[in-house]
Amino acid sequence: MKTLREAKIGETVKVVKLTGEGAVKRRIMDMGVTKGVEIYVRKVAPLGDPVEVTVRGYELSLRKADAEMIEIE
Repeated sequence: MKTLREAKIGETVKVVKLTGEGAVKRRIMDMGVTKGVEIYVRKVAPLGDPVEVTVRGYELSLRKADAEMIEIE
């Protein structure tokens, strides 16, 4: 399964599943990243951390580790 970290700049992807446990998973969900939502990848920093995305109409920056927990299609 592909993760958000592997998505390319300019790509719009759909969240299939959130992996991770407890507080980390809850924090990602509180930011609006839930199953079925579409995410547009705006920018990726030169070293891959952070990833800047648009979710539900607002910009969000995710750490590489958090982006790996979001499975996409």
